[in-house]
Amino acid sequence: MTNTKVTPGTTPLTSTQKVGLELVSRLYGGRDVVLAIDLTSSVGLNDEGRTRLRQIIEDSIKPGDFVYVIPFGSDVVLKPENSSQNPLVEPVKFTNNLPESIQQVLAKIPLVSDPNLANTDIQKAELIIYQGLAQLNQNRLQQNQGVKPQSVVWITDAPILTSPGINSSTWIETPAQSPLRIADSPESQERQAGVQISSINQRSLAIKTKNQNLNGKYNLSVADISATVQEFCTPAPGGKETCLVNPYLLKQLWLPGLISGIFLVLIIFGIFKALRLQKKWELIVDFEVTAKPEDQKCRLPHNKKIAIGTAEHDSKCIDSINCPGSEVRGYLERQGEKLYLVPTGDAPVYYHGKEVLSRILISNWQFRINCPDAKKRDYEIVFKVKK
Repeated sequence: MTNTKVTPGTTPLTSTQKVGLELVSRLYGGRDVVLAIDLTSSVGLNDEGRTRLRQIIEDSIKPGDFVYVIPFGSDVVLKPENSSQNPLVEPVKFTNNLPESIQQVLAKIPLVSDPNLANTDIQKAELIIYQGLAQLNQNRLQQNQGVKPQSVVWITDAPILTSPGINSSTWIETPAQSPLRIADSPESQERQAGVQISSINQRSLAIKTKNQNLNGKYNLSVADISATVQEFCTPAPGGKETCLVNPYLLKQLWLPGLISGIFLVLIIFGIFKALRLQKKWELIVDFEVTAKPEDQKCRLPHNKKIAIGTAEHDSKCIDSINCPGSEVRGYLERQGEKLYLVPTGDAPVYYHGKEVLSRILISNWQFRINCPDAKKRDYEIVFKVKK
């Protein structure tokens, strides 16, 4: 598809949209990193500069990052085929084979200055690079791809992010014919808009040099840019409005949002279930042969059991209920949210008038069992379960 050239949007992004774009960038991963290197002789990339630049590449660049090496002087060195689709240079994409990716970037970096270059047009470099980065993310928005955070590593002795219209007192090297010397020129206004679009967070480190240039030093500056795009909202028929960012975020985040929602529900369900498993059930025992409606209370945790008959040494058996005879007729065993009656076969136990011969599930929370004595006289026990 044809990508529209990025221009400052007419509608500012809301805080929710900014958070959404940040989430998209984290989901897709990767960054755009530009190494912008001033090749004029007043900089002269020295050993310290090369060491720090290599340190950035080896320690900071990660798999999934795109690295663009862009030299500049009075002009910015781009390939002739750059367009709105590829507004900068062909990047090196970092893969899991980091040594190979690092060597590919280092091979693109000019390690010495060009003695034929002079008069750094720093604002022109900012115009082209910041506008190019903004175009990359706007292309991703139009193509429903993940936007990326971006960074520019500037190596130059020129001042960065100065006000529009850079005169000789601010930076003497700007070419005399550069339209960026004029504050209200289209180029100056376009550059200022690109800087404002990018919301740049910049840090700088001064590096001394033996070259007898204006300041005897140059700066290594890192300008970080959050993942952002330009929003355009246009009135539509039917009293509606059509925008770019919200539909894009919906397409990018609905599936991760659904998965996150399901995951959250599962976590809540798991916590709820764990709490229920930790809760001990209360069994109220009523021996029908007595006049009392409540003869005994037992506490039954998960994965434990209560003996029906004389208690025996069993780590899972935490209590016992008396009945005729010296045998253990069976167990009331709790497994999670279910209660089972497990006969031992040593003496009969009846449930709903039928002898229990194998493990059965107790489906009611009030039930009756019968443990007849040796003369087959009934001995009924009523249970009420309170969770």
